[in-house]
Amino acid sequence: MGRPTPDYRRYRCTIGGEVYTVHLNPRHGRRLLDLAIATGSELVWATTWEQHANDWIAPRIGLPSLPVIPLTSDPPSEHGEMFKTPHVAAYAGRRPFVWFDDQVWAEDEEYLRVRQGLADFLLIHVDPIRGLTSRHLGMAQEWLTLTGFSQGS
Repeated sequence: MGRPTPDYRRYRCTIGGEVYTVHLNPRHGRRLLDLAIATGSELVWATTWEQHANDWIAPRIGLPSLPVIPLTSDPPSEHGEMFKTPHVAAYAGRRPFVWFDDQVWAEDEEYLRVRQGLADFLLIHVDPIRGLTSRHLGMAQEWLTLTGFSQGS
């Protein structure tokens, strides 16, 4: 495995008695906010950290408090999609969305397209070692713009 690039800072945080080590890039908040502003999109957490993402991650990368998609511990899927996927689909409804995650795969895309009937979404797999990159953000901006999901739409 690799190590995060030097622009990431290492943090140790305690949540519910558990100690976690996270690597965060303080520039990501601004870049995500810029993406949201440029495309008129909404930033939302879809993480097992749930509200703790607003407490621990957001202030360290320069994000305001964001809406959180509530996640429940569902039974394992028969179709192979990640447990978060149905919750993200329910939150998004019929709105187009881009989802950055280190655990989205082909099974999640198939679940969303076939079982949820969603057509307008883009799943972007983020390598947990390299993290969110300019390429990921560029893909999202291009897709959101081509989809017509832009400021004033």
